[in-house]
Order: sequence, then structure tokens, then C-alpha cells
Amino acid sequence: MIPFTYARAENAADAVRLGAADGVKYLGGGTNLVDLLRESIERPTTLVDVTGLSSAIEERDGGLLIGAAARNTAVAEHRLVRTRYPVLSRAISSGASAQIRNMATVGGNLLQRTRCPYFYDADGFRCNKRNPGEGCDAVDGSNRTHAILGASSACVAVHPSDLGVALAALDADVHLHGTTGTRTVPLTELHRLPGDRPDVETVLEPGELITAIELPAPPPATRSAYRKVRDRASYAFALVSVAAVLGVEDGRVTAARIALGGVAPKPWRARTAEAALLGGPATEQAFRAAAEAELADAKPLRDNGFKVELAARTITAVLGRLAREQA
Repeated sequence: MIPFTYARAENAADAVRLGAADGVKYLGGGTNLVDLLRESIERPTTLVDVTGLSSAIEERDGGLLIGAAARNTAVAEHRLVRTRYPVLSRAISSGASAQIRNMATVGGNLLQRTRCPYFYDADGFRCNKRNPGEGCDAVDGSNRTHAILGASSACVAVHPSDLGVALAALDADVHLHGTTGTRTVPLTELHRLPGDRPDVETVLEPGELITAIELPAPPPATRSAYRKVRDRASYAFALVSVAAVLGVEDGRVTAARIALGGVAPKPWRARTAEAALLGGPATEQAFRAAAEAELADAKPLRDNGFKVELAARTITAVLGRLAREQA
């Protein structure tokens, strides 16, 4: 049994005040944190309930501002999300069962920890995320589901969020509140690559929390889509996922935003592929070449080399579908 105290925050400032001490964890829907408590991986001295933070979804400057306490179901089903940002609605719906989506919050989803089995097995395996400097048994172990991009010798785990992949492709910003005030960071910079400190997973300062996600207006004359490839259709984590926003005019690419999931320790923005596409022909050959350029630096492990080709094919297929819709 892990003893801890519980406090409920009325607003962001109250949460930061309560969360400033050592050993505090913020509790949203609890769909990941409770599992980590059960496995004794997280051992907080205090849980601060932040479900009282804003859950509003409202228009701002042509885009949307989504409160961190908004439930995933509410976001996926919101009229403006479904019509303006279908990639986000689809990603959330692909991410988990209805029961989990009804509980999980946007902020908590982005801060969920890896589902790497070596991370979860505290008694049987070494893990640098769990115990820095201990080693990573996944590197030479069963690593079929692990990273091919952005990993290091210290950690090859992938980030599990579907929501985060869509937000990366949408150029979302993350609003933060901490002891020194408020700040905003791009979603693509929220999570850190592991390097030699995989236990430091985000750029959040101690006690800092997510208060909102802001989406800019969608680029004009674009379509978006999300595709998730997994071992089974019933809410498995992604082997590879692709979120894409594509604009095509007169057979040429006018806008391209692509993010990948299931292949890296963070939602992976495919900027090399985007640069290769802009201004070029909207053809299957061009889409495949852009995908291959993005994956040129992939470093597959013993069991997950298939992800390179799977990612290339999935990128090509998603972009091809979006191009045909605009033909």
C-alpha cells in the first residue's frame, strides 16, 4: 500500500500552490496514473485533483482553445472539432474505449507515460525511465513495438498518445502554468527525446501543469486524416500512426503537415517529408519519396525493422487519400 494525501484544486493557481512541494502528482482522469500507482511505479506523497481546471472548448482567433480538463470524448464529439479538425476527432476515437475516453482528460493524455513492458515490470527488468542509470533491457530484448526514430541507447520506448500525434500535425500550442507564471510552448516541443536522461520526459518545470491546448485556424483549402495501424482493431496501441493535413491545388502540394505515432519517444513531426512535398506534384511517387526521406535516419532494432516500410506505406496511403479527395 502506498500512503498519500489527497487535495482538490479549485483552479490553476490553486493547483500550482498545492503542487509546489516534492512528491506531488496531478490527477486528472487517472486512466494512466492509477495504473502506475497499482504497479508501484509512481509513489507520490500527495495527489492534487485538477479536474476543476477549465474543460471549456471555445473559439479563439479563428482556432480553438481546449481546456486541459476537457474529457477526450467531449473533444472528439465537439461540432467544431469534427468539422474543422477531423484528424483530431479521429485520433481520439482511435485511442481507447469509450469508457476510457469518457474519463481521460486532454492534459493527462499528453502527459501519459510509455506503455513499454520493461518500464512496467519493476521487479524483472532494468529501465532508465524508472531508475536513471540502471540500463534499458528493451534495447536487446523484445522490442517489436519500440522506437525507430529519436531513440537513444538509454531508452527506445515510444510515446503512446494518439491525441498528441494529431495535435503535432495541427501546430497546436500548449498553455502552461507554474510557480513563475504562465507560458506557451509548441506541442512539438513539449516532450523531450530521451538522450541520456529518459526519465525527464517533458519540458515542464516542477509543479508546472498544462492548462489548455490552443489550435490555430486550419490552413485554407486543406483536408486532414488520421490512420492508425495496430495489431488488432480493438484499441491496441499504434505500431505506426499518421496524422496529416494536406492542401492540393492544380495537382501540386500547397500545404503539408505530417506527424507520426508509434515510432518515436514523442509525437514525431515529419518535417523532412513536409519540406520534400511543398510545391511538388501530388502523386503517389512524390508521397513515397517524401516518406522515404523522412525515414532515412530510422534506426530499427532487432524486432521492429518492419516499422520502416510500414510507416512509409502508411504515409503514402494517407497522403494519397487526401489528394484524391481534393482532385
